[in-house]
Amino acid sequence: LMAPMAEARGPGGERVTFEALDADGDGQVTQADLDALRESRFAEFDANGDGSVSEEEFMARAAGQASDRAAEMFARLDADGDGGLSRDVIEQGRGGDRAGRMIERLDTDGDGAITAEEFEATRERRAGMRERVGRQGGERNR
Repeated sequence: LMAPMAEARGPGGERVTFEALDADGDGQVTQADLDALRESRFAEFDANGDGSVSEEEFMARAAGQASDRAAEMFARLDADGDGGLSRDVIEQGRGGDRAGRMIERLDTDGDGAITAEEFEATRERRAGMRERVGRQGGERNR
């Protein structure tokens, strides 16, 4: 299924604008515009223009996209613009105090430590939840 045009995403997951879809800029999105956009996106991968995307070309494009996303993320995290990220910023960007939250969730007897039994009990509960959700999803898809 194709996403509605208003919800279309580009190859990097970014939201596609009307202006990007209207390749010829005439204020209308036509099949010719969409064909031109598709050709343009293919050309971004096919660096040597031979009509085929090699693994090397594909990997280079993917690495470029990942680098762009990493640069955007760094810029967002570097709120003071000093070109460096403190430990607090890095840890917050990775979910903050995960260790403390893990102990809170798994320590069922409240003693401040996780035993092997508490760890296994949590794994079994999660496996049971995944199994129930899987069955429910299967029932809905029938």
